[in-house]
Amino acid sequence: MTPRDDAPAPLDPVPEPHTGLMGRFRNYFLTGLVVTGPIAITLYLVWWFVTWVDGVVRPFVPLAYRPETYLPYGVPGWGLIVAFFTLTLVGFLAANLIGRTLVDVGETFLGRIPAVRAIYRGLKQVFETLFSGKGSSFRKVGLVEFPSPGMWSIVLISQSPNEDIARNLPGQEEHVSVFLPCSPNPTTGFFFYVPKSKIIEVDLSAEDAATLIMSAGVVQPGSAPDPKRAAALAGVANAARIANASALQPQQPAKVE
Repeated sequence: MTPRDDAPAPLDPVPEPHTGLMGRFRNYFLTGLVVTGPIAITLYLVWWFVTWVDGVVRPFVPLAYRPETYLPYGVPGWGLIVAFFTLTLVGFLAANLIGRTLVDVGETFLGRIPAVRAIYRGLKQVFETLFSGKGSSFRKVGLVEFPSPGMWSIVLISQSPNEDIARNLPGQEEHVSVFLPCSPNPTTGFFFYVPKSKIIEVDLSAEDAATLIMSAGVVQPGSAPDPKRAAALAGVANAARIANASALQPQQPAKVE
């Protein structure tokens, strides 16, 4: 049978875009960046912390006990190990009667120095609250209308003010102290008191809130990447390239008998 006269004519081949090769290189580069970026930054921060602790602890370690005295190179992390065992030993000594007596004597001495007293007491309360495991500060996350009406910011909810401060706050409503972290460095921010009714509590952990703030909203809660997802990005990009190439292939006319 001869083909019908109204059969569609064969289409001319569509040339492959000139940016196909560059697009593949771009996808591979981004995949490599996604895979190696977090690992490199994490290793850099760990190395920086270990090096910083080594530099702080090394002057207090006698030369005879330093690894570089007997080895042609230094041992990274030696200062961190010494600091860990030293702090553990101090905690053990402070837990008995003699240790508690020495701590009380030291606190009494520091309490008599006007400038040092306020700093020491404030830092001690902060450390006791953060590391005792009994405090509830900064475990709840909320939203407050800041810096202007209609704009909402994430805050970490802390404790209620003491009686002296609560008495001087305007209105009869209960207030709560909150900390508003700044992006991209959540260790800095604003501390203020806000009426309890003005806070909208959200079901979000403090870690997720810190990640959201540090990423400036790029990483949303619940969107943590699957560990296998980054490794599969190259395959997805390759599959998309093959699909696009297939879509650009000329379509053969159907035979009509």
